[in-house]
Amino acid sequence: MNLVVLGLSLSSSWGNGHATTFRALLKAFAERDHDILFLERDVPWYRNQRDLQQPDYCRLEFYSDLQELERFREEFERADAVMVGSYVPDGVAVGRLVQQTAAGVTSFYDIDTPVTLAKLEAGDFEYLSPEVIPGYDVYFSFTGGPTLRRIEKRYGAPVARPLYCSVDAERYQPLDVPIRWDLSYLGTYSDDRQPTIERLLNEVARRLPHRRFCVAGPQYPESIEWPGNVERIDHVPPAEHRAFYAASRFTLNVTRADMIQAGWSPSVRLFEAAACATPVISDVWDGLAELLAPGREILLAHSTDDVIAALEGIAEPQRRAIGTASRARVLAAHTARHRAEELEGHLKEAVQQKLGEQVFA
Repeated sequence: MNLVVLGLSLSSSWGNGHATTFRALLKAFAERDHDILFLERDVPWYRNQRDLQQPDYCRLEFYSDLQELERFREEFERADAVMVGSYVPDGVAVGRLVQQTAAGVTSFYDIDTPVTLAKLEAGDFEYLSPEVIPGYDVYFSFTGGPTLRRIEKRYGAPVARPLYCSVDAERYQPLDVPIRWDLSYLGTYSDDRQPTIERLLNEVARRLPHRRFCVAGPQYPESIEWPGNVERIDHVPPAEHRAFYAASRFTLNVTRADMIQAGWSPSVRLFEAAACATPVISDVWDGLAELLAPGREILLAHSTDDVIAALEGIAEPQRRAIGTASRARVLAAHTARHRAEELEGHLKEAVQQKLGEQVFA
């Protein structure tokens, strides 16, 4: 299969989770003998923070604006499938161009589904509009569950399919390093996540001054008052994620409000940490128990006291057992190879559907 992907970023993981998602998925997709072209808008923010120059599993090209994107028209016409990702600059115009020129299957890959739907409801069409959704043959969503039917019925997507994030199992494995932190969190700052971080990490740190904590990620305001036993790291590149998780007794998963409301929206943090056999303490949302078993493969926290109970009450053998169980579950169902197989299957189904429509047209 010849696949063209227009995504937010493949070259830079700074301040976004799209890059790590695309890297794992496309690497595994290429291993299934498919050819991939990734087109990325050349913007200063990512240009100055690139941690991947040229991948060995796909061709990476940059374009400066919509006019320059026109030079890839022939690539769209020849491709078996063209995929446009969420948060692509000028995404509505990009989607129209793809739908007008692509001869094969067109799809939208929403790595931010609940945020996207909230934006649509508010009339914010930054990268997707209701008018272009029916023109995509497949709507791939980071969110599963009832949201998929909503996308089909309310917005007219011909087909909506879940395509959760995943983990590159070769890169994320247990690592024997000294424990630096009792609880860590890895994620870019978000207004709606910060209250949960305050409740499930900062307040825990204040009440457990003998424990060590860490919050890693960019864009946190300087106005935040971090407890003295909370270490701040501005950015951890993907190449260092494994060591970061391995140095954590537990790591925290915090979910954006829109994703909690929608449910069935796992973060890549869940799968990366679990693959490293680091137990995850997570906030609670519908669908999580279908991905990892609470109490055995993941720990759930409603309050500060729940986190304190885990840090103070779980002995080392139990902690290791949770990490081992979560890693086994991820390797069985949530690796990039699983997602690449799912993507291939959905695209082939869409190709057959399109061929059938052409035959009977």
